[in-house]
Amino acid sequence: MIELQHFSIGYKENSLLHEVNATIKKGQLTALIGRNGTGKSTLLRAIAGLNRCYSGKIILDGHDIACMKTEDMAKTLAVVTTERTRIANLRCKDVVAIGRAPYTNWIGRMQETDKEIVMQSLISVGMEAYANRTMDKMSDGECQRVMIARALAQDTPIILLDEPTSFLDMPNRYELVALLRRLVHDEKKCIMFSTHELDIALSMCDSIALLDTPNLSCLTASEMQKSGYIDRLFTCETDSAAICSKCLMLLSALLDTLFLERWLLPDT
Repeated sequence: MIELQHFSIGYKENSLLHEVNATIKKGQLTALIGRNGTGKSTLLRAIAGLNRCYSGKIILDGHDIACMKTEDMAKTLAVVTTERTRIANLRCKDVVAIGRAPYTNWIGRMQETDKEIVMQSLISVGMEAYANRTMDKMSDGECQRVMIARALAQDTPIILLDEPTSFLDMPNRYELVALLRRLVHDEKKCIMFSTHELDIALSMCDSIALLDTPNLSCLTASEMQKSGYIDRLFTCETDSAAICSKCLMLLSALLDTLFLERWLLPDT
C-alpha cells in the first residue's frame, strides 16, 4: 500500500501537489491520469525515492521512505520506466535476472532459487519462450513484458510503471493492462501506472488517481466516472469542445466493447 500524508511537491514557485492525503490500496490496479505537464512522472519518481524534493511523508507498506535503506527500498518497490529498452547481446532471462540483485550475495551470484524465480516471472508474462532471445530483436510490446517480468523477479509488493502503454498499438495496450490486472488480483500486489488512455483506465482499472494540480483525487473507477472530476479536467469550456468530448467518450466506450470481446474475453 502507498500512502501520501500532507504531501507537497513542485519546482520553485510551481506547486504540482499541495498538502495531499491519499492512499493507493493493495490488491488494486490504479491508473494515474492527468493533463500533460501536471506532474505524473514527478509523483512516481518521488514515490520511488528518486526525487526527495518534497514535503510531507510517503509511506510504503507502513514504512516512511525517508527512513528506508536502499536495500529495503529495493525489496519493497519496483519501477518500470517509459523508455524503450533495446539491449543487444543480452538475453531476456539476463535482463529479468537483474531484478534479483537485492537478494544475491556480495558478488551478485544467483542461486537456483533465484533462477527459478526468473523463469517463473517470464512465465507470468507469457515470455518464457523468449528467455534466450535478445531484446534488440523483439517488438516494443514484447520488450515491455520482459521489463515487467524484471519487476516481478524483484519480488516487491509495490510496482510503479510510467506510461507502460506508450509506443504500443491498441491491441497490445489492452493486453498489457489486462496482464497488470491479472498480476494485481492473482498476486495481491499494489500496482500503479500513469497513462493518457482514459478509456483503458476507466474500463480495466480498479481505481483512478486523478492529478488536477494541486490536488490528487483517488476513487474507484466507477466513482470517478460519476464524480465529474474527469469532465472538469479534460473538457474544454466551449460548447463545441464539450460535444466533441462526449462523442469521444461514446467512441471510447464502443472501442472498449470491441476490444474486450476480441482480446480479453474467452471464446464461447
